Amino acid sequence: MPTPRSRPAAAVVLAAALAAVSLGPAASPASAATVPVGAGSYSDTRPPGTTGPTTNTGAPVTPKVTEAAKDKPVPTNDWWSSLAFQRYDDNPYSTPMYGHPLTYQAVSGGLELGYPTSPTVVGEGRQYEYAHKADLTLGLSGLNSPDTKADDWSDWTVTPYWSDGDRTLRTTIGHGMPFVYAEGEGGDARITTAGTPDVFADDGNVVGITVAGHHYALFAPTGSDWNVSGTDITAGLGDKDYFSVAVLPSTDALETYRKYAFSFVTGSQVDWNSSGGTVGATYELTTEAKEGTERGTLQALYRHQWMHTTDDLTPYTYVSPRGTMKVREGTSFTTSQKAAPVLPGLPGNDAVDTDRLRGYLAEVADSSDPFSGASDTYWTGKALGKLAQLVPLADQIGETATRDKLVGLLQDRLEEWFTAGGASEFSYDTDWKTLTGYPASYGSDSELNDHHFHYGYYVYAAAIVAQYDADWAADSAWGGMVKTLIRDTANPSRTDTAFPFLRGFDVYAGHSWASGHQGFAAGNNQESSSESTNLSAALVLWGSATGDSELRDLGSYLLATEGESIAQYWFDADEEVFPGDFGHDTVGMVWGSGGAYSTWWTANPEEIHGINVLPVTAGGSLHLGGHKDAIRRNIAEMERENGGPAEEWRDILWEFESLADPGAAKTKWDAGNAGYTPEAGESKAHTYHWLTTLDTLGAPDPSITADHPTSAVFSKDGTRTYAAHNHGSDPLTVTFSDGHELTVPARSTATGTG
Repeated sequence: MPTPRSRPAAAVVLAAALAAVSLGPAASPASAATVPVGAGSYSDTRPPGTTGPTTNTGAPVTPKVTEAAKDKPVPTNDWWSSLAFQRYDDNPYSTPMYGHPLTYQAVSGGLELGYPTSPTVVGEGRQYEYAHKADLTLGLSGLNSPDTKADDWSDWTVTPYWSDGDRTLRTTIGHGMPFVYAEGEGGDARITTAGTPDVFADDGNVVGITVAGHHYALFAPTGSDWNVSGTDITAGLGDKDYFSVAVLPSTDALETYRKYAFSFVTGSQVDWNSSGGTVGATYELTTEAKEGTERGTLQALYRHQWMHTTDDLTPYTYVSPRGTMKVREGTSFTTSQKAAPVLPGLPGNDAVDTDRLRGYLAEVADSSDPFSGASDTYWTGKALGKLAQLVPLADQIGETATRDKLVGLLQDRLEEWFTAGGASEFSYDTDWKTLTGYPASYGSDSELNDHHFHYGYYVYAAAIVAQYDADWAADSAWGGMVKTLIRDTANPSRTDTAFPFLRGFDVYAGHSWASGHQGFAAGNNQESSSESTNLSAALVLWGSATGDSELRDLGSYLLATEGESIAQYWFDADEEVFPGDFGHDTVGMVWGSGGAYSTWWTANPEEIHGINVLPVTAGGSLHLGGHKDAIRRNIAEMERENGGPAEEWRDILWEFESLADPGAAKTKWDAGNAGYTPEAGESKAHTYHWLTTLDTLGAPDPSITADHPTSAVFSKDGTRTYAAHNHGSDPLTVTFSDGHELTVPARSTATGTG
């Protein structure tokens, strides 16, 4: 979470946009306070007494974008969001932005650039950071802009814009981009260095300098010359309006980089596919030749990318908070990963005592308040998630009355939220083009934080309902509102005028960001990565249950990609990312500048380790079993830091341990299940079923995949158990990557061994 928490458009325009994608009618008058979507609705104005996005002093704030971008949905929750969301009254430029390998900060005179290569461990050893420190500032002579605005953006690039009335500057920056591409009018190109630079190459319009031990190349248009005078370097642009700067991996790379100096990046796009148990993605830049005909470029790939590509890479590398970045020569590269295992629930098995499970289920289903007093979006979501996990378990043991009661509870609460005008509702902000639930929590309103965390629970619960009640999930019923929440958090469309493309998911970084404004010196952050994968798994299940292959495959892409990023950047699975002197085997939070062994609300080791595990589900958690040694190190560190086994979040951490060592986790349950209170999103029913099932079937084995998206494999003592769920109305034969075949009846989960 990006804020402390206690444990854990006009209506007519918007309705037309919804109708264009079959999510609702377009017949809503401009003055209407309610926008109908199927059987549900949301409001086009906030409820009385509530707030929308604000500065840190509570002043209302609107997107800080140019006229050219004013109608384009702003992707809040990004690595560069502070350009568009002015969080601080006294900073109309930006906070530090971590593109990697370069870092950036907008200031009145242009764009600061840094390349931090030496980590610092701070906070009594609890945080490592490669903090932004300007090596140089790129701008125009005399530029003194009153603000910086976002002028354009694409999947992982952004174009900041400065104007002081006489001079204008646009720069294009992005993840993995060693170049900064600048277009300026009204003044000479100007580079101001933080210290007197060493000039290692001078060829008129191409100059190589070293500042603070980092090497940069400066490229002015052909016919121009750079003039180096102390810390001030200028070049007249003549009748040209462009120049570029690149951070070099070494001085001998200058000639390679010179080749691409005027091949300006104009956009970025990822395309994904999912089939046969494999998730593929292509990351491509578009370019424009400012001089000559060269249209290629150089890109630095993160660890989670180069581990999964067979494309040729150069010998050049960069340092980053995510480990070594490797350089690709070309405008595109492809990755290929195994799809993550996903099931609506762990399969039934004879080891589960049905009487015991029936009793645990009744404790929740028959509670006087199954939602535990939850009223805001986050805690309501947690309660929805808890109940949703129990529906398949009740179904497995023939408790159809309990199953139907749980489904009814989910439907009733979702319908409350999906209907405008009550105590809880969703409201659309036409300025920010976002849907906010009220009552809000943890800055989901004023800071646009955490929508993917909160709404993922709603989508997951709706997916479970859809599995048992297809009519309820129809667009004309309540499915339209589910899709509207999806469009707010994980919109697959780049042409949707009502919501941005993939609001919180950073396709190049490989994971989501939580803060809506990114207003921190350390960049953006994400704490609960597992609540992010909860949304991705929900997309797989919702798409499978409703026949929406686009959303299903999007979920598969997001889950596989973020799953690898979590393993590398939160859990340091290969021990190749965290600095050697950091001293921790996991982080509770990933920041643009590094990572922290902490949470927003406590230093309790159980919660630091558990926050990137919950909610434990058969949809969003089984992928963690692909890195069993990392889980063992994680649990061992938690117990060292805790002074013994978990107490407060014991159920979450038992379930986590079971993904690597099911027998050890089950032993802990057997010894300690009598006197504990379940974590707020957990229940004894789910924990008992989870631990007993994995103790019986073995830990998940994500190395074996299937040609069906809702499937998983478990392994114990050399025996594999294959499981798959068929949401369809006809029997299905699922083929696994080791050749095993499994026939799955309609609307059922089946298992087989081999």
